[in-house]
Amino acid sequence: MKITDVEAIWLRLPEIDERCDGTQDTLVVRVHTDEGIVGVGEVDSSPAVAKAIIEAPLSHAIARGLRLCVLGEDPRDIARLWDRMYQGSIFYGRGGAAQQAISGVDMALWDIAGKATGQPVYRLLGGGFRTHLRAYASILFGDTPALTHEIARGLVARGFTAAKFGWGPLGQDEANDLALVREARRGLGDGPELMIDAGLCYDSRTALRRAEQFAEHRPFWLEEPLHPDDLDGYARLAAGSPIRIAAGEQETTLRGFAALLASGIDVVQPDVARVGGPSVAVQVGRLAAEQHRLCVNHSYKTGISIAASLHFLAALPNAGWLEYCVEGSALRQTLTHQGFPIVDGLVAVPQEPGLGVDLDEDVLARYRVA
Repeated sequence: MKITDVEAIWLRLPEIDERCDGTQDTLVVRVHTDEGIVGVGEVDSSPAVAKAIIEAPLSHAIARGLRLCVLGEDPRDIARLWDRMYQGSIFYGRGGAAQQAISGVDMALWDIAGKATGQPVYRLLGGGFRTHLRAYASILFGDTPALTHEIARGLVARGFTAAKFGWGPLGQDEANDLALVREARRGLGDGPELMIDAGLCYDSRTALRRAEQFAEHRPFWLEEPLHPDDLDGYARLAAGSPIRIAAGEQETTLRGFAALLASGIDVVQPDVARVGGPSVAVQVGRLAAEQHRLCVNHSYKTGISIAASLHFLAALPNAGWLEYCVEGSALRQTLTHQGFPIVDGLVAVPQEPGLGVDLDEDVLARYRVA
């Protein structure tokens, strides 16, 4: 089997604003083979930048587009092809957008491998520790505490047993921060778990104060309150916080996650569409497992990333949660035919060969950037 082409398909809603909602655009990757098997993947990055990285022509030996690194190769040689892409992008990569772009190709290669063998991807990653994961609804804070309360009530009515609120107005005013979290908890009620995503808005002293203030509302974790490079701050925060500290969605390398774990955080959050695909995401999870920490996916994209997240999480002993984006955008809700329903708060891991997703070609065509 040989790779005959790599497509990088930029999708974009007609209107995009500055709020941190990754479902407004995306980059879909399709890897074609001479046996008719097509693998699908997704990149969480600036789509235009990642598309250029995949499609770039040869500049020299360690500066070439990812498509050139894999064209004509056997797609089942996943580890070797990952290394070819990494080596071929050393000049401009070694992390960042280059590794984010590698994620989409790597994801598609795993999809091909599963389809070729008739196995779901999680089995190829080492086998399933579970067949279902507990979904937490992931959404931005409402513009006001009252709106946050109503959003929380609606999520419980939809069957979620946990929810994470993030970004939005958090970090602008202490009293408003406390009101937002209070109303999120009040809307969820006492039973469901509450997670808080601070969205990089604090310094370490403020984050520690907020962790102490938020503790009465029993959040399961406080996520990414600091700048991703503030490892000393994370060490101080993790040492003093009364609640779990989670981080990692901005990281793209295994060494970056090793440094975060060394800072003492409780939960690592690799995004399979950013860290180099399932090949690296599962390594991050195993590194965390060795240190008895939780691994939870970050994902705020389409059904492609949801499926890939389910597969790598299912192959880990220290993963039980699934970040489940509930944004209403057309890309999030309709790009894949699979909807991943919530049943008793759980989402089933796909059992079909490969990732187990099919794309709606009409949606692909409607939002494709020429």
